[in-house]
Amino acid sequence: MRVAITSQGQSLESRLDRRFGRAAFFVVANTKTDEFTVHDNTQNLNAAQGAGIQAGSNVAGLNVEALITGNVGPKAYAVLKAAGIRIYLAPGGTVAESLQRFKDGLLEERLSANVDGHWI
Repeated sequence: MRVAITSQGQSLESRLDRRFGRAAFFVVANTKTDEFTVHDNTQNLNAAQGAGIQAGSNVAGLNVEALITGNVGPKAYAVLKAAGIRIYLAPGGTVAESLQRFKDGLLEERLSANVDGHWI
């Protein structure tokens, strides 16, 4: 399964970015092969508005089945769900730790947004 994880850096040891739309990077990991790629999200870091929607579209284009992040707003949630992407919230830690929690079944799938839009 291909999973996107919001990240503050470009490695599995980077901290999970608790923001979705304004995450610095998306790490896309294959849970079967443990291979990963890193995708820059700088175009959304300073966006006045629409960061979650644009980031959601970008993640959908990465052909992932799930997303692990710290928080997700209502507009981003709608874009991700429309793309068939399942959303999981992680409490923090590194990208690798969050991915392992996902593999171990310790993360619960979100059935709605957990924050209002336009939070930082």
